[in-house]
Amino acid sequence: MRASSDPRAVWLCLAISSLLTGCASRPESQLTLRSRIETSKGSRQWNVISSTRDFDPAKTALLICDMWDRHWCSSATQRVGELARKIEPVVELARKHGVLVIHSPSSTIAYYRQNPARISMLRTPALDPPADLALTDPPLPIDDSDGGCDTPNNPVPPNTRVWSRENPVISIERNDLISDDGHEVYSALKAHHIDTVLFTGVHTNMCILKRTFGIRQMTRWGVHCVLIRDLTDAMYNPAKPPYVSHSQGTELVIEYIEKYWAPTVTSRDLEKALRQSNERRPPE
Repeated sequence: MRASSDPRAVWLCLAISSLLTGCASRPESQLTLRSRIETSKGSRQWNVISSTRDFDPAKTALLICDMWDRHWCSSATQRVGELARKIEPVVELARKHGVLVIHSPSSTIAYYRQNPARISMLRTPALDPPADLALTDPPLPIDDSDGGCDTPNNPVPPNTRVWSRENPVISIERNDLISDDGHEVYSALKAHHIDTVLFTGVHTNMCILKRTFGIRQMTRWGVHCVLIRDLTDAMYNPAKPPYVSHSQGTELVIEYIEKYWAPTVTSRDLEKALRQSNERRPPE
């Protein structure tokens, strides 16, 4: 059969080809992210910015930070228990859609030495991270110098290690990973071709920011980090500056992270993106 010389037919073929190519390269879904940009340098006036980012669950990790079974501060133990029940459904959904789940309960790794998720991490080839990016580290907006406990007459001295494992409400599966070491986590991200790490857990102003696997260090290594802002909590005592409620203190830290370190997302928007990725996946 001789090819048509009708220019309209040629245009139609090109249009269809372009459409099919666009569909093939279109990201599975998108995350709606929130960040903050200073209106002018040094103004201390910040605009809230909403943006979208291509989201591929297969290139995403969900890191659960220091969600221990017990904390030295009684009120923190209670809040972590409540938070664990909110985190677990998100973990299950993320895992179901191909997100790599990394459990990082610091100082409890010996408990998991026989766990397949820990063994898998140890079998990951070690990779040296790049030199740190030269990023500024402004002071936090809250005073946590007293340890941040808001329990009156808390019976346990500050920073006493009373935890032994991750909160058991949060499930650990064979294909997950367990580590509290930034170099191990970085190596795993590269081995699994991860380009985005979602952070959940506690405490926003301490461990989530400052651990070797936390947002600050991972960002300095060039990893794209995102905080799930409704699945975290700060360690803050309202008796310390700026003398706001505990929940307001947490919000101030979240805003700080949005300004200087990483965008944030809600668990609801994450769940929406995960379900959209499933709907757009071609049938097998």
